[in-house]
Amino acid sequence: MIKFPHPDMANEDGLLAVGGNLEPETLLAAYRQGIFPWYDKTTPILWWAPDPRMVLFPAEFHCSRRLARRMRQPGWRCSWDEDFGAVIRACAGPRGEGNGTWLLPEMIEAYRRLHAMGLAHSVEVWFEGDLAGGLYGVLQQGVFFAESMFHRRTDASKMALAFLVERAITMSWKLIDCQFHTGHLQSLGARTIPRQAFLRLLRDGEGAS
Repeated sequence: MIKFPHPDMANEDGLLAVGGNLEPETLLAAYRQGIFPWYDKTTPILWWAPDPRMVLFPAEFHCSRRLARRMRQPGWRCSWDEDFGAVIRACAGPRGEGNGTWLLPEMIEAYRRLHAMGLAHSVEVWFEGDLAGGLYGVLQQGVFFAESMFHRRTDASKMALAFLVERAITMSWKLIDCQFHTGHLQSLGARTIPRQAFLRLLRDGEGAS
C-alpha cells in the first residue's frame, strides 16, 4: 500500500499522485481519502482528488417523465451484482470512433478482486434478457464511488443510475460520488461541492457500508 499525500495537495486539475499499485489495500486506502485512479496506457497510474467534486445526493436525483415511462415498459429489468464481469468489460469498450479506453486489463482485474471481496458492485440493466446498460463502483463509508457506466440502448445507463439511487435510499447511503462535473450528470441532479465538504462527508460516514 502506498501512502498518499493529503488531497489538498492536488494540483488545479485534481491530480494528486503518480505511480504506486492497484492492490486492494491501496485502492481502499485511496477511496477512504476521496482519491481514485484514472489513467491510460500512455501514462503511469495517476491518482485524483478533484476540487470541486461532482456528487449526487440520492434525494436530489431527477427522474424525467420519459425515463419513468421507459422503465415501466415491458422487457426491462435491473439487477444488483448479477454480472459484474460483463458490466466492467462493457464499460471498458471504446467510446466513440477512434477512442481508446482508460479501463486497462490491470484495472479490470483490480476491481474484479474488490468485487470478490464484496466491496465493488455493479448494476445491470437488461432488455428482453440482453445486457443493455449498467454501471459499477466501490462502496465505502456510506458512499458509492461510481466509476463508469455504459449503455447499448437509449436511457439504459440512466436506468442503472435510477436503480442505484433507489438502493442508496433504501440502504441510507450518504451520496453517490460522480468524480468530475459533466452536463449529463448535472441534468440528472448531480452537483459540485467543495473537496473539503466531500472529505467531511467521508469522515462522517466512517463505519457505514
